[in-house]
Amino acid sequence: MRPRTPPAPKPTEAELGILNVLWERGECTVRELHELHYRDDGAGYTTSLKMLQIMHAKGLVERDDSQRAHVYRAAISKESTQKRFLSDIVQRVFDGSSSQLVLQALGGQPHASREELDEIRALLDSIESGKTS
Repeated sequence: MRPRTPPAPKPTEAELGILNVLWERGECTVRELHELHYRDDGAGYTTSLKMLQIMHAKGLVERDDSQRAHVYRAAISKESTQKRFLSDIVQRVFDGSSSQLVLQALGGQPHASREELDEIRALLDSIESGKTS
């Protein structure tokens, strides 16, 4: 039996910005990521390169170095990252109460769209019937 690989560390805010680009695009070279993510804030190309190198070392991104320009892609999924952050927020801010988080989210924002409400109802229906994981 192989030892279990520990999960990648929780991404920082800067790393989440990069991951959002990779989740949307699928994969990018350093140059592409730099142009998409850093073009307006004045950061240099080396900032993009260094961030991707750090993220690679942490296991947050994978690198294909079979070509001249290295290509990076997210090594962690958006969904698992969202769940991880949400779980942390529920524990630290809402004393472990998911219902309090949902009530605050729905009560503190402008009204949810019809589509969002339909999704919420469908989720609640599936939870009540025991069909969710």
